[in-house]
Amino acid sequence: MVAQGFTVDLNKPLVFQVGHLGEAYQAWVHQPISSKEGPRFFQSDFWEFLTKNEWWVIPLIWLPVVCWSITKSFQMGHTIPEIALMVVFGIFIWTLMEYTLHRFLFHIKTKSYWGNTIHYLLHGCHHKHPMDGLRLVFPPAATAVLSVPVWNLVKLLSTPSVTPALFGGGLLGYVMYDVTHYYLHHGQPTSEVPRNLKKYHLNHHFRIQNKGFGITSSLWDKVFGTLPQSKAGSKNK
Repeated sequence: MVAQGFTVDLNKPLVFQVGHLGEAYQAWVHQPISSKEGPRFFQSDFWEFLTKNEWWVIPLIWLPVVCWSITKSFQMGHTIPEIALMVVFGIFIWTLMEYTLHRFLFHIKTKSYWGNTIHYLLHGCHHKHPMDGLRLVFPPAATAVLSVPVWNLVKLLSTPSVTPALFGGGLLGYVMYDVTHYYLHHGQPTSEVPRNLKKYHLNHHFRIQNKGFGITSSLWDKVFGTLPQSKAGSKNK
């Protein structure tokens, strides 16, 4: 593909190429390639390895942390109903974070070399190669780094005994999000709710990419007015 005199070679590592697209990057990255095999990111085998994760790694690593966090609040004297409320509230807060990050960070407009490069690593690669099964979930090392300021923020806004369960609920919400996201791309749902959710998310990738930012639900799209129209609704206009 040629843009501003620069050709992106899909047969070579992409990460340090895409920045050269400049303003044309946004158009390029939102023209999806639907093959299940993703591109190479880096020339280095080490860095390339760090960009790939199997989906089951996420619950394997983070569910024990969720259980530990919730248990800490229980040990500090909270009852099971109280902890259940904290966990549900944590999940609810995560759904808002999920929407906000997807809408305002993952879909930020970039045109500089490093802006395009960072955006491609963060989310652009997923829009360019939406069926790449090894780059659908967030790398655990990056999650571990980001969880530190999140823990400190929760600690600042709540009491010492509430913090672990609230954080655990948010982390559980994240695990649900990442696993759901993988399933929406690679699962074959038979019941109505997951089938509609899959259709809703793939609509974001292949039809209306500036709307439909929810992954686990369309709740916040409805609240903030980013719910995409159905095809029928669009035709009637």
